[in-house]
Amino acid sequence: HVQLVESGGGLVQAGNSLRLTCTASGRTFNNNAMGWFRQAPGNERELVSAIAWRGGNTYYTDSVKGRFTISRDNAKNTVSLEMNSLKPEDTAVYYCAAAIRSTVTTSLSDYRYWGQGTQVTVSS
Repeated sequence: HVQLVESGGGLVQAGNSLRLTCTASGRTFNNNAMGWFRQAPGNERELVSAIAWRGGNTYYTDSVKGRFTISRDNAKNTVSLEMNSLKPEDTAVYYCAAAIRSTVTTSLSDYRYWGQGTQVTVSS
């Protein structure tokens, strides 16, 4: 049974940091690009960041550039998102997802495996 489980969400004040971790089980995703998405109430799910299978190439949406850092540890089958200088507009449910390709992709349809999500709430 393939599972992606997110952890590390919570409630923080603006300006603080959180680190999200996604742990895969049931199979390895070492050859898959991985992504972090988020969805706020009333909004569409958006890609926040993505990382290629070797970690060399990454993508960040403009609103998080310079504040968020994605990384992966293929030996541990994990992918993390370090979120610094958090803002109230970062409040959302954050989802980890695995793509069907190894290179970074921004296409939602390329992501086939999804976690259940973890809530991040940033208070002002």
